[in-house]
Amino acid sequence: MIRKSVGALIAGRHAALLSLWLVAGVCTAQPAVPVGLATITSTEILRELSLTGTVTATHNARLSVATAGLVADLVVDTGATVAQGAPLLRLDAELAQLRQAAAEAQMAQARVRLQEAERRQQEAQALLPQRGIAETTVRELVSNRDAARAELQQAVAESSLAAAVLARHTLYAPFAGVISLRRTERGEWLNPGQPVFDLVGLDDLRLDFAVPEDYLTFLAPGAPITFISAADPAADKVGTVASLVPVADAAARTFLLRVEPAAAARPGLLPGMSVTARLALATGRSGVAVPRDALVRYPDGRIVVWTAEREGEALVARENTVSTGLTFAGRIEITQGLPDGARVVVRGNEALQPGLVLLPTSDSL
Repeated sequence: MIRKSVGALIAGRHAALLSLWLVAGVCTAQPAVPVGLATITSTEILRELSLTGTVTATHNARLSVATAGLVADLVVDTGATVAQGAPLLRLDAELAQLRQAAAEAQMAQARVRLQEAERRQQEAQALLPQRGIAETTVRELVSNRDAARAELQQAVAESSLAAAVLARHTLYAPFAGVISLRRTERGEWLNPGQPVFDLVGLDDLRLDFAVPEDYLTFLAPGAPITFISAADPAADKVGTVASLVPVADAAARTFLLRVEPAAAARPGLLPGMSVTARLALATGRSGVAVPRDALVRYPDGRIVVWTAEREGEALVARENTVSTGLTFAGRIEITQGLPDGARVVVRGNEALQPGLVLLPTSDSL
């Protein structure tokens, strides 16, 4: 009886310990961590250049009158949108109109004198074969006709000049655009060359950037460029390098880079607007680059990329301390610590520990 009781007691203790071990094993088992993965392959390494520039207009002019005069009428004001050839300003044209009328009267008189001179010369020519008039008189009449013809030409020129001066008493828009500034007022006396309006065209816009001289050799016309405008910072727009002005600013050591925005990128752009561009420059080498989200930075300065490696039937997390290089197109070059072809964790890597089982999600890269 005593031996059976002792044996039963020992068996019961073993069963209890086995149950506790099983319970402990179940409690310590952790579920697989859902993560997003990306397979890394060798790619071309680019150097990304960030630039800040300004939207400029191809047509941007300070308009002035071509003749002196008193401002009689201002047709437009600051902010007005005008078409090419639209009137902007009119000068007092009373005196110019009188000069043109006088010039036209002189032209009419000269035409009458020419007609009379031609008539007399023709009559004399008709009498010359009959010896009814001296040859010297005929030559004199021919000279009078030629002088009258020259006087008419002069009168026509003076009439045209008076008409041109009168026409210049109205200032017209040389191209379509917007009046950015009005610089005069009614009653003001204007002289040729004095600015009266600032006119900016809106149809042909470009982007101007100051580029450090170190990047000059990497740039070429036709290269693609991505930019965002201050008015719509969430939308990436594209353009191409139109020209690189090969004259440096000696003070800033920069060159002027001019970019032509694509047709789809033009809406919303206005002259004077700030733009930020990203230009991808070829480095001539290849390497490993990972998405930005794959990097985990620790307070001690370490930069870690977690990879998924297969152990048996499971994928487990492995910690890789890496060294980084250039940043471009949302990716970062890995110069050391990560092999080509690795599967890196790009989502769910914030709290990983070495050896944790990973569960790739359906939206893995």
